[in-house]
Amino acid sequence: TRSSHHRAAVLSHQLRDRVVVGPRRSRAWPPVVGHRASPSVVVLARKPDDRSRYRQPDDEGGLAGNDVMTSVAMPTAAAPRATPRASTTRHRGGRAARNARCRAAAEPDWKTKQREQDALISVEEDAVKRRVEELLAPILDVGAGGDPGDAANGAGRPASDLAKKIRDATSVLESGLVERETEVRLLLLAAFCGEHLLLLGPPGTAKSELGRRLSSICDGGAFFERLLTRFSVPEELFGPLSMRGLENDLYVRQTEGYLPTATVAFVDEVFKANSAILNSLLTILNERLFDNGAERVKVPLLCLVGASNELPESEELDALYDRFLLRSSVEQVSAGSLSGLLSMRAAEFACDAKVGGSKDDPACESLSVADFEGVKAEAEARVDVPRGVVDLIVDLRAYLQDSCEPPVYVSDRRLVKSIALLRVAAYTNGRSAVSEFDCLLLANVLWQRPSEARTIREWILERLARDRGVEQVQYLLAGLFGRACRADGDPTECGALATEAASLRGVLTSQITALAGTTSGSLPALRDHLWLSPPEAERASQTLGPLFSKVRRGLEKLLRETLTLEVALERNTEPHIMALLLPDYWADFIRSGPIEDVKPLGVGSKP
Repeated sequence: TRSSHHRAAVLSHQLRDRVVVGPRRSRAWPPVVGHRASPSVVVLARKPDDRSRYRQPDDEGGLAGNDVMTSVAMPTAAAPRATPRASTTRHRGGRAARNARCRAAAEPDWKTKQREQDALISVEEDAVKRRVEELLAPILDVGAGGDPGDAANGAGRPASDLAKKIRDATSVLESGLVERETEVRLLLLAAFCGEHLLLLGPPGTAKSELGRRLSSICDGGAFFERLLTRFSVPEELFGPLSMRGLENDLYVRQTEGYLPTATVAFVDEVFKANSAILNSLLTILNERLFDNGAERVKVPLLCLVGASNELPESEELDALYDRFLLRSSVEQVSAGSLSGLLSMRAAEFACDAKVGGSKDDPACESLSVADFEGVKAEAEARVDVPRGVVDLIVDLRAYLQDSCEPPVYVSDRRLVKSIALLRVAAYTNGRSAVSEFDCLLLANVLWQRPSEARTIREWILERLARDRGVEQVQYLLAGLFGRACRADGDPTECGALATEAASLRGVLTSQITALAGTTSGSLPALRDHLWLSPPEAERASQTLGPLFSKVRRGLEKLLRETLTLEVALERNTEPHIMALLLPDYWADFIRSGPIEDVKPLGVGSKP
């Protein structure tokens, strides 16, 4: 009927619009001849022996060529029974080529140009990523397995022999002692710095033994020891008056064998010194000079170890207290190590005799006076103090004097000498720059009362575990990315910006190198440190290790982004490609950048 023909024509147009184009297939494709489309209509598809592919719609919306699938409406009963579709596997290659030619013939020019542009963008994007991986791999390899001291090893090679001698001397001094690893290292460090050590603690904690042991490894130096009381007189320290000098109207002392001629000295109960002793003692400790009559004599003192059972009580002793740069609170042996101490008592006397008396033992002669002398001057000349270390010390002093209750006073002289001590620590560890890990030694420098040492140590650990400037670098990188987008591929501007990106890369590289080994849970910078005892290094590693692992992952991500921007600038990459390489920074630039900067990049002007 006429209505049936009308419905068939409408259905034919609908089926034409639903033809699947291209090589994609589904369960319903290709349609099988004789497949029932409706109760009264069937769809007639291509014959099984026709091996051509379906073509894309032409620009007018129809199908190109003679490959249009025809549809007619006819009664269901009149539909012929179809045979299964034949296999086209052998001719698949030919069909693909014909299909590509058909697609190319039917594709608009704008789409062809878009495909070519996308291909060029992909090539540029892949080139940048490959270059970034080439630059990133060696940095991460050094940061993952290297020692951070190797990155700043300008002074390391000359000091390697000295470091071995220090380790040997440390082992000798520790023999026969329990839980005195920290005090032994502070004793040696004070001698290399030309400073003095104060041992504060109750009687019977090996303070005197520690003071005497330094002389056992300091070959060629004179040793002086004295116990002071409230009634001690200057003659006990500086020598008796010369009788022959008095006959000649000269007020001079016979100093041979006394403190003015000693290289290493130990003074027990040092805060019992009275005012008659203090003036001369202060000059010897600080200036290494002694006024003998009308003559000022230079003193060869390398290090003086003072011991006391209590803190100074009067203000007149504050100056003497400040002369001891290094301080250590010596406690009793803990319950866990007490059994070891008691079991080794039989062998302790042999160790004491060897360390304290035999100068013929090669181990005892591992360090001489010449090894100690000159180290401080070499460290001052060769070791740099980074700005981060200086800021840490300044902030620490502000915290101690402004935030602690009661305030902890730190003199200017003590801070200046602290910097010199950190230089020596870095130099003897074989580094040309002070590390932030060296600042852990300040816990034995800046306290006025023993309980404050823990507060200082915890503050330094918290400071070391901070984000290490990640937020600041990320802010700088975001600003650099915005300027790179505004440069729009200009070679001159891109070159200048690439230089700034390289400086950011250097900062991040040094930070990652300083965190070497954190991914494995260890900190070589602490573990191999000459002046941090194993228990101290272990406690610091347990605190900092997990935090540093998280910080390191953030630094690696930031380094990858910085390298991506640097390489893109070196290649004068256009902004739309940088948007694909750094989508987060692009989104931030579009969202928060000035509209006059964003509009030329994303909005075309009207004709």
